[in-house]
Amino acid sequence: MKKFYVLLFSLLSISVLTAQTDARLYDIINSVSAERIENDVTKLVSFGTRHTLSDTISQTRGIGAARRWIKSEFETISKACNNCLEVFYQKDFIKKGDNDRIVKDVWIVNVVAIKRGSKYPNRFIIMSGDIDSRVSDPTNFTSDSPGANDNASGMAGTIEAARVLSKYDFESSIIFVGLSGEEQGLYGGKGLAAYAKKNNWDIVGILNNDMIGNITGVDGVVSNRDFRIFSEPVPPTETEEERNARRFYGGEVDGISRQLARYVYKTTKTYMPEMNPMLIYRLDRFGRGGHHRPFNDAGFAGIRIMEAHENYTQQHQDIRVEDGIAYGDVLEHVNFEYAKKLTSVNAISLASIAWAPPAPETVEIGGIVEPNAKLRWSKVDSAMGYKIYWRDTTSPTWDNFRYVGDVTEHTLEGIVIDNFFFGVAAVGKDGHESPVVFPNKVFR
Repeated sequence: MKKFYVLLFSLLSISVLTAQTDARLYDIINSVSAERIENDVTKLVSFGTRHTLSDTISQTRGIGAARRWIKSEFETISKACNNCLEVFYQKDFIKKGDNDRIVKDVWIVNVVAIKRGSKYPNRFIIMSGDIDSRVSDPTNFTSDSPGANDNASGMAGTIEAARVLSKYDFESSIIFVGLSGEEQGLYGGKGLAAYAKKNNWDIVGILNNDMIGNITGVDGVVSNRDFRIFSEPVPPTETEEERNARRFYGGEVDGISRQLARYVYKTTKTYMPEMNPMLIYRLDRFGRGGHHRPFNDAGFAGIRIMEAHENYTQQHQDIRVEDGIAYGDVLEHVNFEYAKKLTSVNAISLASIAWAPPAPETVEIGGIVEPNAKLRWSKVDSAMGYKIYWRDTTSPTWDNFRYVGDVTEHTLEGIVIDNFFFGVAAVGKDGHESPVVFPNKVFR
């Protein structure tokens, strides 16, 4: 009888560890409010302009009033969860002429709220939105620039995710941040990435939300289900040795940002199957940039989450009617139910990563001229087990996996190393997984 109970406990443990869903994530999805997002976007629009160089003294107009309001919202959320958020400004002084869009000295001020993790307080997953807005002339800091979709939608989504996730406890830390200076040259992201380096933050990655509220595209497509996940293939900080190794062992599309993108894709398909996440294999839109890029430049994982079908008449435009077309990024173009969906995508991805153990630091692969693929990896203290993933070399997603238990090496018999790409993820007690780690060493 004792052996029976030991076997039953083992089977139940394996079942939990390999479970595909956690009911708490469905609760998180259901808790996100389109009405609250609409209220927040409306409030941000009410500041008239949020241009990086706009008024900072007024209580009702300009970026100063906007960031003070954002900070007060984070503080209100924190008060409701027994001061569970650390709220502060992170800022850098930029002098006139730093680039042609900085026409006067300016403080670039980010608003940061940290939900500190219980076990890994220095390990962070970040969700960001942009505070600032602009019209056609990027140096015009006085005209009305409502920036309803670009990017009050992403900022409101970040605040709403903070409201919902503040009610939960996590092992790792989550940062909710409003970044400034995006339209002037990604200054807020540069500043926070440098701050993270200076303070030795262990950053899993950043989910940059830039325009999450438009469903009617200039391409004629109307969709409240499609959204894009942009990610670069490999970090710009990789060494020459790593570049040379990739020629022989693969990994051209398997950098840390690409693994973070796949994580969001998988989490969405599991918990929100009605949505259509589109993995876009480039850093950002063609010739354009977003606030994840400074984190990529610093060697951190970073992705951009945004609507799939943009409307360029509503971006970076003076408010006007021309040839029968209404230009301007105004409130009536934002679909708040859609913004709710993309906020939920972020919230469940943040929660899953923050509940998961860290990823293995090293993953080694072997099996050259053998009929089996062999993997071994560094142990993660809080992991209850590990999953080995593999996929066809032409597949964008991890399509096959095997849960191998609490071990640090495993042989996939009959699976030839030449025909697939491989990776390893750590699995926690509730079944949440770290992002997949592509092999970074080879053994024979």
